[in-house]
Amino acid sequence: MDEIGILIDITRFLVGILILTYASYTDIKTRKASNKLWVIMGSFGVILLIIQYITLGINNIFYIIFIPIMIVFMYVLFQFRLIFGGADAKAIMALAILAPFEPSIFGYPLINSIMPFSWVIFSNSVVLFLLLPLSLFVYNLAKRNIELPYCFLGYRMRIEDAKERFVWPLEKIVNGKRKFSYIPKNFDIEDELKKFEKKCISEIWVTPKVPFMIPLLAGYICSFILGDILFYLTNVIT
Repeated sequence: MDEIGILIDITRFLVGILILTYASYTDIKTRKASNKLWVIMGSFGVILLIIQYITLGINNIFYIIFIPIMIVFMYVLFQFRLIFGGADAKAIMALAILAPFEPSIFGYPLINSIMPFSWVIFSNSVVLFLLLPLSLFVYNLAKRNIELPYCFLGYRMRIEDAKERFVWPLEKIVNGKRKFSYIPKNFDIEDELKKFEKKCISEIWVTPKVPFMIPLLAGYICSFILGDILFYLTNVIT
């Protein structure tokens, strides 16, 4: 029976990686991910839950109850614009169905958690996403472009390149002067870039539009291998 459990967990792992990898690819290229992906992921989740119930049973009903809780929670975060996009919210909803239980695959994950596994995936993804400023600082340090707060939020780029990339300007022209601006509302990127060109400014600071799907994929893999990073960090600090 242990072999069946391992096989189910491996299937969950592979299905999640395949779908999230493809979604990350399309998100990088087009900033879109098809809703069909989450229907497929959720469907696999339901099938695997049925197989697990028939063959192994469900020992902790709380993890099943947490599935709709996680779905509603993601919906609320999206409605209040506290999560990054519709595809990201739908992906986490589907993951709540696909991977509600902590896996056990040949001694992995290394760090166990008392939380439902979908929450572990989400929290790991957020932790990894928050490492982005450090990565940007290291990049700028190597380029010797150290200017606060820009070096933690983005990098320098030519105006012509910025027009073709998925980036936000970290600067804007206010009363004829360059000012720091971090993705304000009602921000017309093309219009702002033209203002810089009129002043013969060829290079500005920009921040990349990093799809959350990428740290979600990384968080998914880390959850199966390392386990609950946030739980580990909390224990170390306390």
